[in-house]
Amino acid sequence: QVQLVESGGGLVQAGGSLRLSCAASGINFRVVDMAWYRQAPGKQRELVAAITRAGSMNYADSVKGRCTISRDNAKNTVYLQMSSLNPEDTAVYYCKLVYASAASAWGQGTQVTVSS
Repeated sequence: QVQLVESGGGLVQAGGSLRLSCAASGINFRVVDMAWYRQAPGKQRELVAAITRAGSMNYADSVKGRCTISRDNAKNTVYLQMSSLNPEDTAVYYCKLVYASAASAWGQGTQVTVSS
């Protein structure tokens, strides 16, 4: 059974940093592409960053230059390092298998709140 568990969210002041983690199980982690999404209440979920099995990275324009996605295949974990945070970054952050649509392709989410 596929399971994705996010952690690392919390409260941070504007200009601060957070490192989010997503631990994966039930998959051959080294051969899957992973992504981070975020969603604020009443708004659509949006892609933040993605990383392929080969390590290629892609970012949304809104976070480019402020976020770094990475993966540690030995730990079956994908990370999102966020810096220079602002209140517009406030959302629930989810990790996801890129090429999957089932509910199990998503983690439960971790909340990031940035105060001004």
